[in-house]
Parts: sequence; structure tokens; C-alpha cells
Amino acid sequence: MIDYQIIKKNELFRGIEDDNLKSILSCLSAKVLVYKKGEYVYMTGENINHIGILLKGQVVVLKEDEDGNTNILSEISQSEMFGEALACAEIEISSVSVQAVETSEILLIDYKKIIRTCSSACIFHTMLIENMLKILARKTIILNQKMEILSKKTIREKLMAFFALQKNIANSNVFTIPYNREQLSNYLYVDRSALSRELGKMRDEGLIRFKKNKFELIEY
Repeated sequence: MIDYQIIKKNELFRGIEDDNLKSILSCLSAKVLVYKKGEYVYMTGENINHIGILLKGQVVVLKEDEDGNTNILSEISQSEMFGEALACAEIEISSVSVQAVETSEILLIDYKKIIRTCSSACIFHTMLIENMLKILARKTIILNQKMEILSKKTIREKLMAFFALQKNIANSNVFTIPYNREQLSNYLYVDRSALSRELGKMRDEGLIRFKKNKFELIEY
């Protein structure tokens, strides 16, 4: 059974009334599939015909480097979308993998039915396209922010740039990051042990406080 309350939280459907959501999903040939922990929604090199919206569970977007190391590009939260950049660019061969890290329910939508108006000239398609453009623009900004973080030379510089971004997002010196230590090391492209050592040094030097995923930037 599709949970419409979760779906309407996705920005793709911003401005669309609840009463129209069911008919729109039918127009988009939407379907819900369940993926068990460890299963791939799709893998690098596979054909992509759909975008996904996470209804339940947790999935991550992964990228393998030339040495076979797997890096987390992003972590998808409930009601968030993935695959839209490839879809809108009409790149049907995936350059990334999407994997369920726990049993997950995913709404799959035929991307061509989003970016092309339907034969019945559905008035909501214009709204969907406008919403999609805003989503893509925002994700481009996020990607640029990550590139800025990764451009830093040392682990400490990367961490401070990452924490500064999280501080701005939370509008507070205290914030919770969306990654555990392994995921954070993958995000920053650094060794996990070296990351843990650097975090310990920064804490001992009075730069930060932290407990698990909750951090505080200390300012003087």
C-alpha cells in the first residue's frame, strides 16, 4: 500500500493537492518495490529507466574508484529522491550504485513520464517539471559544497569545512551529522583510523566536542 503522506513530502510534488496525488502517480506509472538489506536498487553500468523515492528504510548512493574502493556519495532519507540527475540528462547507463542498507520500500517512477507532458495535457506536469528543476539546482549546489570540502588538503581542513557547512545548515554550533565514522571517512575520502585520530586531536585541543554523531564547534 502506497503511503501518500510520505510521498507528498517530496519536493517533486510541492503544490499538488492530496486529492490529485493518486491520479498523478497513476499517470506516472509509479510502483512500489521492496529491497532487502544489501540488495541493489541498481548497480554501476546498469540501465536506468526510473527515479526512486524512498518510502521506508535507508539507501545509499555509492561510487567505486579505480582501486575498487567504495565511497558513499550520499545517504538517502525517507521521502527523498534519487536518480533524477541521470534521468533528466537521459543518461540511461548508471555511473553509480544505489544499495539498501536495511529493508527498504521504494517508489519507482518512469522518468520519461515526468519530463515529458502526458497525452492528456495534465496541468500538473508543468508543476512537476518546475519542481524537478528546483531539485536539480539545489543538488548542484550541494555537490559544489562537497567539492569545496574535498579540495582541502588535510583531514583537519576537510573536517573543519564539513563542520562549518553543518553549522550553517543547523544555524547552530551544535549539530548532528548524517554519517557514522565509516560513512564520514567515505564521504571525505580519508582513512577511517586517521579520521578518528584527527577527531580525537581536535577534541583534545578544544576545537570540538562530540558524542557519536552529535558535534559542537567551540568558538572563542
